[in-house]
Amino acid sequence: MKAERKRRSLVLEELRAKDSSDPWMVFKIMGEFVDGFDAMRDAGPAISVFGSARTTPQDPWYDMGVRVAEQLAKRGYAVITGGGPGLMEAANKGAQRAGGLSIGLNIELPMEQDPNPYQDLSLQFKYFFARKVCFAKYALGYVVLPGGFGTLDEFFEALTLIQTKKMSNFPIVLMGSEYWDGLLKWVKSAMVSHGTIAESDLELFTVTDDPVEAAVLIQRALEEGSQIRPEWRHELVQAHKRAARIHAPRRIAARKKNGTPPEAGPI
Repeated sequence: MKAERKRRSLVLEELRAKDSSDPWMVFKIMGEFVDGFDAMRDAGPAISVFGSARTTPQDPWYDMGVRVAEQLAKRGYAVITGGGPGLMEAANKGAQRAGGLSIGLNIELPMEQDPNPYQDLSLQFKYFFARKVCFAKYALGYVVLPGGFGTLDEFFEALTLIQTKKMSNFPIVLMGSEYWDGLLKWVKSAMVSHGTIAESDLELFTVTDDPVEAAVLIQRALEEGSQIRPEWRHELVQAHKRAARIHAPRRIAARKKNGTPPEAGPI
């Protein structure tokens, strides 16, 4: 444990240092991007899920995280989280429980975090910015559960990139309406009223407490968007195939129970 803390401390010192070794740090950063891209390129259609690392399994938000990830996985989407405890763990757990692909993009931090045990693909990052790129690059949408500064960072960065056309518009769903209510009231009363954002920018995300509705909203947005985005059509086909594989054992078991012969050909 002491050795691990020392190693993490050295990473922080490296980031803060300003000396002749700075140019060489670029190669470490580049290597992290290469490793991340190589590991994630075959992940298929995915949704990134964000939320607090401090939420306990007894909290209703934890159950919300499990259930929304289950709904996404059942529709054929891999679930990407930060790999840590709390609501990240909940989402990874839900994805695995539904038979989906569960991915964790873990980060080395001084006080947190240990990777949760519900990851099929677990990546380790030193640099936040490399990790953030992977969250966005390999996701077709975001689900944002209640969280702290890190969750807000991911949410507002995505809105900024979409607003400025640096990233294609994709579905973003906020979950936990009571938690987000104060923030959204401030956004409307301060940002919109002072003209720092347009009222239409509020249409860049949706708020719900229902895990099924969240998954349906994302699915519907992607299906509608696929009419003008061919790459989304390809991703949706992959999602449908993955969903079929997930549901196949249950369908076969039901047919056997009812005495119905299994369908011929591949499932």
